[in-house]
Amino acid sequence: MSQLRPAVFLLVLLTLITGLIYPLLTTTLAQWWFPSQANGSLLYEAGKMRGSALIGQNFTHPDYFWGRPSATGDSTYNAQASSGSNLAGSNPALDEAVKQRVAALRQANPQASARVPVDLVTASASGLDPQISPEAAVWQAPRVAAARQLPLDEVKRLIAEQTVTPFPAFLGEPGVNVVTLNMALDALN
Repeated sequence: MSQLRPAVFLLVLLTLITGLIYPLLTTTLAQWWFPSQANGSLLYEAGKMRGSALIGQNFTHPDYFWGRPSATGDSTYNAQASSGSNLAGSNPALDEAVKQRVAALRQANPQASARVPVDLVTASASGLDPQISPEAAVWQAPRVAAARQLPLDEVKRLIAEQTVTPFPAFLGEPGVNVVTLNMALDALN
């Protein structure tokens, strides 16, 4: 019985610290130091929420840039079902899916080069990535420029402006956020 009182005291104390004080402290500091990131990195356009800079969207119209394929369950870019396709590189189903995606992209982008960038035909590990490589964006530029009746050089300039290179560079590859790129395109018209 003499050991029960200290055990109950420690249980209550640690519950308060780890279940109440620590979460409140980290939430408060996150809201103070990183308010945008703590609230989901939401993107607004004309006062309306357009999406998140962290989650891709399913753009399919020819006048928008398209992101990576999404492998999230029954609907694309479903943040509640984040997952990859779980298909091994040797799986024939993956080969078939890539062939179908390449054919669809070539049909939608007949003026582009025959070599389709790999990030346009393979899903990411989360199935939610909003970024594509600058090469994938430039590959789609002729289609977008023609659909929007914009000069190709202006669309390429916009891609260059939207390209983010990590600092220091060894931390990752340059990328273009498809959601913000498409929002910048909408701002042009």
